[in-house]
Amino acid sequence: MTPPREIRSIVFDLDGTLVDSQTDLANATNALVEELGAGRLPDSAIASMVGEGAAMLVRRALTAARIDPNTPDALDRFLDLYDVRLLDRTVAYDGIPEVLQRLAGQVPLSVLTNKPLRAAERILEGLGLRRYFAHVIGGDSPLGRKPDPAGLLHLARVTGATPAGAVLVGDSPIDLATARSAGTAICLARYGFGHRFDSGDFSGGELFIDRPADLLTVMRPSRL
Repeated sequence: MTPPREIRSIVFDLDGTLVDSQTDLANATNALVEELGAGRLPDSAIASMVGEGAAMLVRRALTAARIDPNTPDALDRFLDLYDVRLLDRTVAYDGIPEVLQRLAGQVPLSVLTNKPLRAAERILEGLGLRRYFAHVIGGDSPLGRKPDPAGLLHLARVTGATPAGAVLVGDSPIDLATARSAGTAICLARYGFGHRFDSGDFSGGELFIDRPADLLTVMRPSRL
């Protein structure tokens, strides 16, 4: 998918794109694993499990720790453990507030995340980012989770864009698959902890950034 000539809507992933949340996610996951009698998993291993929602993260972590992934109430316990750690170490990536301030005056911005909505809203509010976004959709919405394109298509529509006029900014294979399914452009953040690709994963139409400030060049004024 080539970049749109005129960008009418920019939709951001949250974890690994707007915020670096991997330490808090790892600490909450390891707190669950240790409660269930196993040893801690490496933070990098847990980061590689993030992207398809809390339920999948818990199943992957328990499996890696050799704990029954169907352990009763494991997901609810993880959500409680994460709830008290949401903003311990989670920060916006350097430059994100400034980039959002610049872009928000030119085009509608939204967030599409597989994180539960309540947690996503608390993080955005806590880091002073919520005011930049017209809409936030979490992974527990009726629209389903990425890579289902329903949430992305909804955000394009409610912000007045066709799919061809929207861009998803994300960091992971899940984000790439979502954009392809929706028929939107994709901009991949190579700085994100979810950026795990092989060279054959790309078709040539993808956009890439190495730091948040690069968005101001990729989303250059002639396209906004």
